[in-house]
Amino acid sequence: MVSEQKVAVITGASGGIGAALVKAYRDRKYRVVATARSMEPLIGNDVVVVAGDIADRKTAEGAISEGMARFGRIDTLINNAGIFISKPFTQYTEADYAAILSVNVTGFFHITQLAIAEMEKRGSGHIVQITASLVDHAIAVEAYAQLAALQPVGRLGEISDIVDAIMYLEGAGFVTGEILHVDGGQSAGH
Repeated sequence: MVSEQKVAVITGASGGIGAALVKAYRDRKYRVVATARSMEPLIGNDVVVVAGDIADRKTAEGAISEGMARFGRIDTLINNAGIFISKPFTQYTEADYAAILSVNVTGFFHITQLAIAEMEKRGSGHIVQITASLVDHAIAVEAYAQLAALQPVGRLGEISDIVDAIMYLEGAGFVTGEILHVDGGQSAGH
């Protein structure tokens, strides 16, 4: 029996944006399939955790099959899992390159392909791909202030800004095939 309660699959769900999205979807009464390399158990009948590397097709298969077995449907896929190696591109090793491709491309491919197959059976679905164009996890306080001053809105983005944008897209049924720049106006006019 398929429930009327919607189901979201969220990759990279163990921390940061992914963990915030798990909470936001649960707050909206969605059922959630949360997946990441290492996931702490989450409590509740509205959530299932699938631990594993999204680059491994078996993890993607597990996430979709667990969602279908437990909840009977997949309505939304949030492709949040991704890696960024903070060094100049010319210093990337072949291992760095392989790691980026495996998570950011192969992982995306496997889970999206499997989710779409289930969505097509129901005739509907929603997929959001999260990407970053500027990431630096080692920003000093002074550098943070300098970067914030360069933003048209005068501050750097926060996790809640991304979550709010995704929740907007979830409810905006007539918005499709768009690139939504959640960058404080940084890309405006470019």
